[in-house]
Amino acid sequence: MTEHTSGRMKGLVCLLLLLETFVCVVHPQVDGGLGGNEISHQLRSEDGGQNPLKADTWRAEASPDSRLYGHLCLPDIHAALRGTDRHRHRAESGHQSLETRLRDAEKAAEQQTFVLEELSKKHDGVNISQYCLCFSTTDREIAFSASLLQSGSGDIGPSTTDIILVYRNVFTNIGNAYNPITGIFTAPLKGVYVFTFSVYAHGSQSNPANAHIVKNGKDVLKAYAHQTQGALNSSKAVVLVLEAGDVVYVKLWPSSKIQDNGNNHNTFSGYMLFPLR
Repeated sequence: MTEHTSGRMKGLVCLLLLLETFVCVVHPQVDGGLGGNEISHQLRSEDGGQNPLKADTWRAEASPDSRLYGHLCLPDIHAALRGTDRHRHRAESGHQSLETRLRDAEKAAEQQTFVLEELSKKHDGVNISQYCLCFSTTDREIAFSASLLQSGSGDIGPSTTDIILVYRNVFTNIGNAYNPITGIFTAPLKGVYVFTFSVYAHGSQSNPANAHIVKNGKDVLKAYAHQTQGALNSSKAVVLVLEAGDVVYVKLWPSSKIQDNGNNHNTFSGYMLFPLR
């Protein structure tokens, strides 16, 4: 009985010693050690330092929303950049279009100045004989003929405004009444005059060959041709009564285009049929 009791006492003592050892180990961690979240954070930090790829994988797996928003954000950025490029291209195109209109307007204004200068000489009573050779009652030959280009080939137009066609390749200019710099014919004498002009172009969907003969700023008649393919041409003639100092020229309308080359397709000609008193 005594030996049995002594054995049980020894077992209890051993059990108490084990419990005391367990309490000594666990108690510092609970009271003064790291909490559960801090331990998890430390483990992630340590693992992230040793194995960053695995840590990144954990972070990606732990935040599926961030991956979803990331994929959605990149296309939005690309779309915004494309929209910015489109706005920039529109702005550049608009700027170029504005520059073209300004150049065309300046050219048209300059040409109109030439017309007004010629007409002002008439209204101011300037001696019209200075525009040409000295005329007598028996020497009144006035005739001219010219084509557009002096050499080579090229297009004239389209323009945003109407422009005066300047026929620089002069075949005949008896009396010097035609000015190859401005494209304007100025009548040196009162009389009846005959004028002819022709237009030539290649087919175009949106740019016809459309030119008008003009007297003192007013349209008289036009030569018009338009087709989408192949070569096209038109020509007109007119008889006009002109006072000394009246001006006649050919005007290309806006959005019209003509072509010329060494064959001299586009011409402007005129002569005085007879004088008038």
